[in-house]
Amino acid sequence: MKKYLLLIFLLGTLLMMLVMEKTGASLKTTATPLGILNLEFANNTTKITTVLNAWAPTPPADNIEAAINNTYYDFLFLFFYAFFLFFACKKIASAINGFLANAGNIIAVMALLAGFFDVLENTGMLLSLNGHTAGGIAFLTTFFSVIKWCFVIVAVLYVLTGALILAYRKLKN
Repeated sequence: MKKYLLLIFLLGTLLMMLVMEKTGASLKTTATPLGILNLEFANNTTKITTVLNAWAPTPPADNIEAAINNTYYDFLFLFFYAFFLFFACKKIASAINGFLANAGNIIAVMALLAGFFDVLENTGMLLSLNGHTAGGIAFLTTFFSVIKWCFVIVAVLYVLTGALILAYRKLKN
């Protein structure tokens, strides 16, 4: 089973990316071209109000409800991507020596922390989507989102770079 964990988490990540794209498609409007990301980075009440107004329920669509559902799906998505990045970083770190191995082990933990910060971000977004549009909530949601994205980007870059290094080594031998 341990042998297949990386594959299971990769497939879960890819599947949830498709689900999130489909369920969040209606959130991309002229006022919110990035969809749910516009809410993640709405760092003050004015920006949150702009996003919520763009998603105001207009029959037959209820984009507020779509955003709430999309955020709930993200709780499952973050489970898959955080553990995929964790296991991928650990696997690469175990195949590389020295500084890159140590970095990989630290970045693996950052991947799990990204999932934790995603939980905090989602909580802030759900509060905003349910009418609690306080400036502090907006700021903290964006703050947690920025940290999450920084950790995810570092982990993805490590996995891609590590995969290239390992592929090069394999071709070289």
